[in-house]
Amino acid sequence: MALRIIFMGTPDFSVPTLTALAEAGHEIVAVYSQPPRPAGRRGLELVKSPVHQAAERLGIPVHTPVNFREDAEREAFRALKADVAVVVAYGLLLPEAILTGTRLGCYNGHASLLPRWRGAAPIQRAIMAGDAETGMMVMKMDKGLDTGPVALTARVAIDETMTAGELHDALMQEGGALMVEAMAKLEAGNLPLTPQAEEGVLYAAKIDKAETRIGFSKPAKDVHNHIRGLSPFPGAWFELPVAGKPERVKVLASALVDESAAHPAGTVLDDALAIACGKGAVRLLRLQKAGGKPLDAADFLRGTPVAPGQVLA
Repeated sequence: MALRIIFMGTPDFSVPTLTALAEAGHEIVAVYSQPPRPAGRRGLELVKSPVHQAAERLGIPVHTPVNFREDAEREAFRALKADVAVVVAYGLLLPEAILTGTRLGCYNGHASLLPRWRGAAPIQRAIMAGDAETGMMVMKMDKGLDTGPVALTARVAIDETMTAGELHDALMQEGGALMVEAMAKLEAGNLPLTPQAEEGVLYAAKIDKAETRIGFSKPAKDVHNHIRGLSPFPGAWFELPVAGKPERVKVLASALVDESAAHPAGTVLDDALAIACGKGAVRLLRLQKAGGKPLDAADFLRGTPVAPGQVLA
């Protein structure tokens, strides 16, 4: 037997789950995704989301409502007569009419170990906080923000060099397999549901542009976590004077340096981009100037010399 599933998702992160459910033999009766957005240099071209494009390749009808405020949208959802809705990074808060609009409810694939890191940016926040592990969870959705009971968990270790991009890719593959397992148990009537703990709740707020600037006055470990937690997007950055003008430079990779001597925070310590922090130092390994391509430090320095003793803003 197979479930009739409505799939709801938007970015690349959601695609492996959609594909895995289809390959498992479930009937995906419809896909919901965010509407096409302007893209390109001039923003003149409307581009369909990765999930939208994947659904079209699979021959699945796609719906792109701006919201579910209209009765007609809610009724169209219910009229699909689905057994369950699967939600992975959809990008819209779902009203109760949608949460209860299928026979078995809505199940969300969430990229954290709930109740830690509820909300929009759990992958980045876990790394920025220096967490040693995170995971994927399948949760039955309720009216709260990632507050529903948890069905299944897959844990993923975070080593000290892993970036948000690398963790994103690891979790999205775990998410597909975990959701297939959850739907098999749901179909068989033996999917466990465990209420989330009341302790340890943390919220993963959306990354604000104002917090992407690197603060070298912080301890080196915090600077390193900040850099890898924002890599590759949106990217942590500092300003470097180039031809007399400050230019923004993103740092996409770094490493901790054993440095105990006292130097003002932001001081360039050697000719391989070791930078003094409030405590300790970091080495900048991969950088990208505005409008340029990512470069390893040695290649970056060939085109943009940075002298020891210089202080980075």
